[in-house]
Amino acid sequence: MAKVTKGPQTWIAPMPALLIGAMIDGKPNFMTAAWAGIASGEPPMVSVAIRPARYTMRGIRANAEFSVNVPSVAQVREVDFCGVKSGADVDKVECCGFSVFYGTLGNAPLIEQCPLNLECTVHQIVELDSHLLVLGRVVETHVSEHCISANGMIDFMKVAPVVFLDNPTRKYCGVGAVEGDAFSIGLEL
Repeated sequence: MAKVTKGPQTWIAPMPALLIGAMIDGKPNFMTAAWAGIASGEPPMVSVAIRPARYTMRGIRANAEFSVNVPSVAQVREVDFCGVKSGADVDKVECCGFSVFYGTLGNAPLIEQCPLNLECTVHQIVELDSHLLVLGRVVETHVSEHCISANGMIDFMKVAPVVFLDNPTRKYCGVGAVEGDAFSIGLEL
């Protein structure tokens, strides 16, 4: 198969479309982030790459707490809005009709409409050239009841998370069809 070289790129797809929450001057704010993922299993930690100038970074730095809210495909408009508008200019909670709640942490606002929410404390912020890599320790996880299976575990198909396809596609998508069972389909080889 022929390959074409394209130089250094960050083309890993799909990426999760997440809503990162922080308190800024006593008000909850949310930003869209797609450059995020699992950083550690024990202890549970996540990573989110955020440009230093983003308004939400102000709240993350000030409080050392933030939330990761996993929206469903039904919230794609809100996801996009929180990525194209700044909380310095608009009240995203009001514009998006978010119902905000708080769990264990006082400065990690959570969105009730999102089927999955993680409360995090800042473990470390690593300064990179264009972004800050925020490493967060997950202190609590909230899952909407309808996304819990009979065995008490999360059913990600019911979460129906939004994923993002970066340049040049620039599309939000849902999770596609199941192609096989993990940790077993490969045993057929």
